[in-house]
Order: sequence, then structure tokens, then C-alpha cells
Amino acid sequence: MAGLLRSYLGAYGPVTDQHLATWLSTRPRWAADRLAGLGSEVERVELEGSVGWQLAGDDVPAGGRTSVRLLPYFDAYVVACQPRQRLFRGAAAQRALAPSGQAGNYPVLLVDGTVAGVWHLRRSGRRATLTVEPLTGLSARRRRLLDDEAGRLGEVLEVTVSLTVGPVTVGPHA
Repeated sequence: MAGLLRSYLGAYGPVTDQHLATWLSTRPRWAADRLAGLGSEVERVELEGSVGWQLAGDDVPAGGRTSVRLLPYFDAYVVACQPRQRLFRGAAAQRALAPSGQAGNYPVLLVDGTVAGVWHLRRSGRRATLTVEPLTGLSARRRRLLDDEAGRLGEVLEVTVSLTVGPVTVGPHA
């Protein structure tokens, strides 16, 4: 159990007892007891007005660093992140979550750590058309980072990618 908790905190921390309980489908008190049981391996921190936990010595990014990522269907970061409203803010919840609140049915555009759109890739031989639908405008810097991310996607898939910024008309993954 300790290894599982350390891995979860490393990937998703800081978290509250309730976040962990939701992820494990258990009671918050049980989650709190297990987190406290890690002793000096964890530290309590303030998390959006609540008490949270993180691995001892982990730095919470202070912001200022711009990042753009294209995460695939059912990416672990998107699926396991709690609370959902921290990752899927405003229009992102409407556009990228299933009505039940399930994440992962759409590949998502992640900007500065939060969902900022959806995307779709259509392959044809050694070529692919990537359509990215941002939910807000992209600054020139973020657009360049998106171009770079599209290039990396092409390298991984060994295709030449043509990037279009516009509406994604394909529905969610079944």
C-alpha cells in the first residue's frame, strides 16, 4: 500500500484525503490514516484552502512556465486527476468530459497543466491531419509550442503531421 500511495502522490500530489478516497473508491478517513502512516515520507500542505499531502520535499510549481501538451485518449493523468474541476475548468468540463464526469473519452490539449481543448488525429499512410480545438485563443508563444508538440507526435508515429486549429467534429471514444 505504501508503494501505491508514494506513486500516486508522485504523479498527482498534492492531494486531499477526499481526492485519494475518490481515486481508491474508499472512505476519506481510511485514506487519511494511510497517508499519515507514511510518516516523514509525506508532508501536509495547503491545497486550495484545504489540507493536502505531498511527498516530502516535492516542489509545487509556482507557475510562470508555459507548457502545451497533447494527451491521448484515457491518459492516466487525465483519468486519475482529482478533483476534476481543477483540471477541467469551465468550458473544458463541458467539452472534454462525459456527462457522467468520466475523463479520457477525448484526447485533450493541456496548456499549463489544465485541459484547454480537445484534438483528433486522422492518419492516411505516412501522413496525418491533426485538428486541435482550443477552448480559448492561443498566444503566439503557445501556438509555437503546439506546433512543436505536433512535430513530436509526428516523430513518435513516424508520419508527417499537418496541423489545423479549428473545431473537432469527431465524437468521443465509445
